[in-house]
Amino acid sequence: MPIERATPSLNADERTTLENWLDWYRDTLALKCEGLTEDQLRTVSVPPSTLTLLGLVQHATEVERHWFRRVLTAEQVPPIYGPPASNGHDGGFELRDDVSGEQALATWRAEIALARANCGTRDLSQTSPFHGAEVTLRWIYTHMIGEYARHAGHADLIRERIDGRTGV
Repeated sequence: MPIERATPSLNADERTTLENWLDWYRDTLALKCEGLTEDQLRTVSVPPSTLTLLGLVQHATEVERHWFRRVLTAEQVPPIYGPPASNGHDGGFELRDDVSGEQALATWRAEIALARANCGTRDLSQTSPFHGAEVTLRWIYTHMIGEYARHAGHADLIRERIDGRTGV
């Protein structure tokens, strides 16, 4: 099924604007993976980097899980793709032979569905404990938009290297 990416609303309330932009970037990552083979999803960007589209999807899954489950709802859920990286990143970038692109995309979509459900009844100003302080849902949305925007740029370059496709 082709991915539909809706343009974020140009004149909406704050919550709708934040949700629209986050969904737009989520869809951008999905579009960068659309139509690729397993080998293409595992294609390394440019050595010495080991960054791949599949790794970006797995990382996005871990980030969704971290912010919308561990932080927002204090849910005690383990990492899906191994422990967080030693550099403090949420992990997921490393590929495993036992996880296919199809599986990773399905797991990512499931985490997004849980994120939406966890956010649905919360006010943007509602806080959750985070490293000895309080973080708002507004801050989490803004952080996630930045996270996805950064990785959408990576995904665009990787996709262009794979088959020359740019844009979307």
